[in-house]
Amino acid sequence: MIARLQQEFERVFYSQSLKTYFSPGRVNLIGEHIDYNGGLVMPCAITQGTWLVVKPNNDGIFRFRSLNFDDHADVPMTANYRKNGSFWYNYPVGVIDQFAKKGRQPGGLDMLFYGNIPIGSGLSSSASIEIVTAFALNDLFGCGFSKLELVKMCKAVENDFIGVSSGIMDQFAVAFGQKDKALLLNCDTLAYEAVDANLGDHVLAIINTNKLRKLAESKYNERVHECKQALAALQQELDIHNLCDIDTETYQKYRHLIADEVIEKRARHVIEENDRVKLAAKALAANDFAAFGQLMYASHNSLQYLYEVSGPELDAIVDYCKTDKQVSGARMTGAGFGGCAIALAKTEHFDIFSKQLRAYYKDEIGYEPSVYQSLIGDGVRSLND
Repeated sequence: MIARLQQEFERVFYSQSLKTYFSPGRVNLIGEHIDYNGGLVMPCAITQGTWLVVKPNNDGIFRFRSLNFDDHADVPMTANYRKNGSFWYNYPVGVIDQFAKKGRQPGGLDMLFYGNIPIGSGLSSSASIEIVTAFALNDLFGCGFSKLELVKMCKAVENDFIGVSSGIMDQFAVAFGQKDKALLLNCDTLAYEAVDANLGDHVLAIINTNKLRKLAESKYNERVHECKQALAALQQELDIHNLCDIDTETYQKYRHLIADEVIEKRARHVIEENDRVKLAAKALAANDFAAFGQLMYASHNSLQYLYEVSGPELDAIVDYCKTDKQVSGARMTGAGFGGCAIALAKTEHFDIFSKQLRAYYKDEIGYEPSVYQSLIGDGVRSLND
């Protein structure tokens, strides 16, 4: 892969590249719509991701090219970078803007990106692009930022430059992922624990609905606002800063403070989901896939009926999985509104599972999903070391 990308760089820029970097995508095993509510999530990095081949130039220009998109841009160095429509290169431009705002204006670069994460699938292709760009700039120009500082900068890109009110989970998982480990991350304190994720005779199946999901244009920001309303209502009698500061038992005593039925459902999902993450960490560490799978199903049910971020495509996938005895559990992953679901299936059964699921989904939805298996991989890194 590295050799092929270096050849492509030479074809595009008529010069040899200097360095190559890789940043993974991520799936969240459980704990959905928790990251902006100060709770626990359990993501892992996957082996699919984004490659960046790069070389500094003396022209004071950032040249953005991609093997995935025809769109490209040449952006001169400036003190104030601006978003341009909805083009893919807004993500690396936003990262450069963050460096400039912190007094670390990078010099001109020729940059070639390539990714094998399905765009708009909920596997964090945007965070992967952001983190690989930030890591490369930090390395090439000796900026001295810690990995955690890069994560926070990339979250700011998503929130302030792109305009999506997302939490920090995606960037954190992409940066700090470890092979065969899930990250039990406290989104409030950013304390985390690497939990053994030896799937044994199971495989992690990723099922792409092939329904394009544009996060900034979805109801994601609406859910963030609804959670803020729920928090404000509970703060009438509770001294809390996030919804996930309380558990389900405490919530039951104070749920009457939330008068709006819809807002109450949103809060109930968040708080119960946070409790499920704690149980899931114990189940995964004990290799209790039956218990872990039931928590996955419970998570999806809550996202479907309480948080209402699923949809016919994701529900069809989970409905099928419930009928397959070789599948321990399944749920939507990511923000929802399309994107991907994940399932824990027996490794030796994967091919049959994939074939039968595609047929069922086509009957229900009208077209096939993409079904593939992924390993749990490492986070962002240089491929030249």
